[in-house]
Amino acid sequence: MAQTDLPDDPTLDEIRAALAPRLAGDAAFDGWGKGAVASAASALGIDRDIAALAFPGGATDMIAAWFGWIDEEMARRLPPERLAAMKIRTRIAALVETRLEIVANDKEALRRALAILAMPQNIAKGAQLGWRAADTMWRMAGDTATDYNHYTKRGLLGTIYAATLTVFLDDDSDGFADTRAFLARRIDNVMQFEKAKSGFLKRRTRIPSLSRFIGRLRYPGV
Repeated sequence: MAQTDLPDDPTLDEIRAALAPRLAGDAAFDGWGKGAVASAASALGIDRDIAALAFPGGATDMIAAWFGWIDEEMARRLPPERLAAMKIRTRIAALVETRLEIVANDKEALRRALAILAMPQNIAKGAQLGWRAADTMWRMAGDTATDYNHYTKRGLLGTIYAATLTVFLDDDSDGFADTRAFLARRIDNVMQFEKAKSGFLKRRTRIPSLSRFIGRLRYPGV
């Protein structure tokens, strides 16, 4: 959201959304604190004291807003019609890689953000944000599962995404090729697991039910 998009009397939510994409650039130098908020606010012509009110939780609220903007930017770059033309494996890879491309120029801010979320008092918040990212990606990929698969898919993708970010932060290869290769291998592992799981579940449906067998012995007409 550019400065001209802000109404004359913006809400704190609108201010937070306007500041979110600008925070990382300042956080890389000033850290995820008041200085980054003040700098971003000045760039948009927003009163610094009012801007500070948009992040009552401090650093974690700032990071959450930035991550939320990454979700939005990812959706903008990968509209539904583009994803629909891909196979599911390619969709997931494209979604993760697009997130990396979005933050490619903000590695130091990302490094600092992850360090903050790894602090004992912030672990729950970090897990929440990781889940939100995985859920957003799966929904964009077209997943509509509501059973246990809903949770296992997001848990697996969240783990893959976290591991990929770790590799990405230290990747100096051209076009972060090493990170892309790492991601591809992890996704391959998940696809193999899903295939094996699917085969196991199909085999289970063909296993005779002991309870039904005993029931038939007792009640032949069942």
